[in-house]
Amino acid sequence: MYLFDLFGLELDFQPLFDELRRWWALILRNLPNLLLAAIVIVVGYVVTGFMKKYFNKISRRLIHDATVAGLLSSVLTALLVLAFIFLTLSVLNLTGVVTSLLAGAGVIGLALGLAFQDPILNLFSGILLSVRSLFRVGDLIEVRDYFGKVQEVTLRHTTLMTLQGQDVMIPNKIVAQEPIKNYTKLGMRRVDLSCGVSYGDDLEKVRQITLDAVKARVAYDKDRKVELFFNEFGDSSINYTLRFWLSDRKSGQADFLEAQSEAIMAIKRAYDENDIMIPFPIRTLDFGIKGGEKLSEMLSTEHPE
Repeated sequence: MYLFDLFGLELDFQPLFDELRRWWALILRNLPNLLLAAIVIVVGYVVTGFMKKYFNKISRRLIHDATVAGLLSSVLTALLVLAFIFLTLSVLNLTGVVTSLLAGAGVIGLALGLAFQDPILNLFSGILLSVRSLFRVGDLIEVRDYFGKVQEVTLRHTTLMTLQGQDVMIPNKIVAQEPIKNYTKLGMRRVDLSCGVSYGDDLEKVRQITLDAVKARVAYDKDRKVELFFNEFGDSSINYTLRFWLSDRKSGQADFLEAQSEAIMAIKRAYDENDIMIPFPIRTLDFGIKGGEKLSEMLSTEHPE
C-alpha cells in the first residue's frame, strides 16, 4: 500500500499494518491467559485487602509495640502483593521476566544488606526485642555496664535513663546480643552484705545478734529467711555474708540502697551494744630492715639533743 503526501514523497504503511496484525493475532492467541491474569489481579486485590486487616489484627495481638506491629503487617502485605504479581506474570507466560526480577531482587538485596548491615541488624533486633518482651518501658535493667530505667524502645535503639540522670541510647543489636539483667521483671531482689568480726568474738553470738538486729530494724520479705554464712578467715577478721530479700514487689534501686543502709546501721548498733568488734586492717611498719634506716636514728637526726 502506497500513499503520497503533499510534497510528492512516497510512503509505505504496509510494514506498520503487518505489525499491527501480528500483535492482534498474538492478543487473540493469548486472550485466555489475559482473562485469567485479569481474574488473578482482581482476586489478588480482594484477598490482599482482606489479609491486610487480618495481618493488622494478628500483629497487634502478638506485638505490643504499635510501630513494630505496623511494620510487620506492612511487610506481610507487601510479600502477598509480590506473590500475586509473580503469579500474574507466570499466567502470562512471562517466566523469563519473573526469573529476571527474582535474580535482580537477590542482587539488590545482597548489595543493600552489605551496605546497610548495622541499620538492618538494629531493625531486626528491635523487632526481636518487641516480640520476645524481654523488658518494658519503666523496667530497671543493666546492659553492658549501663544501668538505668527503660525510657523508650524503637526499631533502632533502646533508650535508658541512668540513675545519675544521663540519657543513653543503646543500639538494639547490642541489647539483643548482650546479657541483660532485669531487676523489675520478677519483682524481687536480694541484698548481699559482707562484714567481718574479730577473732576473739563468739561466732554463735555474732550470728544470733546479727540476725536479730536485721529482723527487728530492716523491712524484708518475711516469707524468706535471713541468712548468714561465715565464709573466710581474713587477715584481721572472720568474714561473713548476710543475705535477705526485699519486701514484695520492692526491687528498685532506692529500695535496695535503703534496705542495705538500714541493715548496716542496725548491725553496727547491735555490735556496739554487745561489745562485738568489727576490726580494721592492721599494718606494721618496720624501718629496721637491711638497707633501710632505723626509726630511732631518723628521730635523733630530726630532733638532736
